[in-house]
Amino acid sequence: MKTKFEDIDQLIKDTLTEEEAKFYDSLEEQTVLGMVFGLFKGKNKWILILMNVMTIVFFGLFIYCVVNFFDTNETRELLKWGLGSLVFLFGVSMLKIFAWMQMDKNAILREMKRLELQVSSLSGKISE
Repeated sequence: MKTKFEDIDQLIKDTLTEEEAKFYDSLEEQTVLGMVFGLFKGKNKWILILMNVMTIVFFGLFIYCVVNFFDTNETRELLKWGLGSLVFLFGVSMLKIFAWMQMDKNAILREMKRLELQVSSLSGKISE
């Protein structure tokens, strides 16, 4: 059973040229893994590589703080290592949130391109 969206997609593809149809197909929804690898394409790939490196560093420092937290008996040291582990865990969380926001931005841009292509196709049909 076809859904309304599949019917609409087929109608759109029928109005497009072959080249436009290939471009339209490339704008399909991506899997999560495809979105993650899509982060490393484009102008900002260097900052995302840097952020992933920093995420690994922060996670390593978080593990180091947790190990030292459970290895000490003094209250002052417990507070120091506990606070350090929280700071690095928050750092990892913030970097991951940034990456997810970038994935969402890329999905929105992909949908905007689809809409632009549809408007272009419709305006071509109207002018004929």
